[in-house]
Amino acid sequence: MTSVRVARFGAVDFGAASGRVIVGEVGPSSVTLDECHRFVNRPVRAGGTLHWDILSLYQEMLDGLRKAGPVDGIGIDSWAVDYGLLDASGGLLGNPVHYRDERTSGARENLERLGARELYATTGLQFLPFNTIHQLMAETRLGAARRLLMIPDLLAYWLTGEQGAEVTNASTTQLLDVRTRAWATELIEKAGVDPALLPPLREPGTVIGSYGGTPVIAVGSHDTASAVVGVPAAGERFAYISCGTWSLVGVELSRPVLTDASREANFTNELGVDGTVRYLRNVMGLWLLQECAREWGADTAELSRAAAARPRGAVIDPDDPVFLPPGDMPARIADACRRADQPVPADRPAIVRCIVDSLADAHRRAVQEAQELSGREVDVVHVVGGGARNSLLCQLTADACGLPVLAGPVEATALGNVLVQARALGAVSGDLAQLRSLIRGSQPVTRYEPA
Repeated sequence: MTSVRVARFGAVDFGAASGRVIVGEVGPSSVTLDECHRFVNRPVRAGGTLHWDILSLYQEMLDGLRKAGPVDGIGIDSWAVDYGLLDASGGLLGNPVHYRDERTSGARENLERLGARELYATTGLQFLPFNTIHQLMAETRLGAARRLLMIPDLLAYWLTGEQGAEVTNASTTQLLDVRTRAWATELIEKAGVDPALLPPLREPGTVIGSYGGTPVIAVGSHDTASAVVGVPAAGERFAYISCGTWSLVGVELSRPVLTDASREANFTNELGVDGTVRYLRNVMGLWLLQECAREWGADTAELSRAAAARPRGAVIDPDDPVFLPPGDMPARIADACRRADQPVPADRPAIVRCIVDSLADAHRRAVQEAQELSGREVDVVHVVGGGARNSLLCQLTADACGLPVLAGPVEATALGNVLVQARALGAVSGDLAQLRSLIRGSQPVTRYEPA
């Protein structure tokens, strides 16, 4: 791999619980990160509806970019499925609704109208009640809307004045044909949505426009798409777990898996960078631990350290929909144990041990099924994102999977964001394998062997 010069890129990464602006420096044989701004992403409930405070997030992004100083490019990624609606003048029709809002409680009924088998054959997406298609079928503002922009596309629009839809995030809407990487017009109309609402699609690496003279680049704007670019894998025989509020567990493929068995297993085919497919399952992830810590006013790292001294006890299904909304998570975990005729954890460390064991088991199931359904065998599991810091979770995942776990980098999403920018502007060259070799030479990982 060659480098034209050392270049600086601003990676704006919005997670479901926090956001950050990170400066990445890309040199001939290294990529380094420096976090210059971090902020809380705190949803707001108003009028009975849970919203994202998008204007506050936009201001935090601007503050972070000012702190970053001069950069050669800017890239934005965020969580999936949520969107903003614009009116005819380009103004925002209210704060975007949060995917955990209860408005999609009737999503199962939508499957009958749309046809579950046909929906999967076109979009390749697992059924999740908060997928964009179900949100739109519950949307009350469509009459005044003229444009839908996914969250990173909305923020890029405010920076540049240019509207579009980056394809990796668009693929999470259940409105995109995963085979053609184009909007599924017939399906969109069947859902009762005007296809004109959706903007032109763009691939990662496209220059969107500029902000203050700095190019704004379309990266893998679904944060998991950027995180998978940031997986320091050598070769193809790997599984990944992008572990944060959610655990996205899967393998990287060259084409989607659209079989009935895949649909019944609730696996998803999301589009990735360079024409790849992220074949994965959503596992509820560290959301359960985060909500417990919030309820207790405690630190998640301290809770995990205390739980490491406890033996395996009760195990629950972390993907039970009862855990999706915010609220008293410890009480819901206790109720789930009672319903499953499992011992109820007696204290906080026991509850946390229950969460982590349950997540490790869910990781194992997802890794095994991903291999079986895709035909892709794996030799190693890469854990990236905030969960890479949780040594208990990483070790238990290695034990459950019977495979080595390589944990790190924590900021895989920012690395993927930066490297797609750098390649788009000529600071580096090469395919995903070459970008990942740059990460392997620059970022430390921790290896966990299965017990």
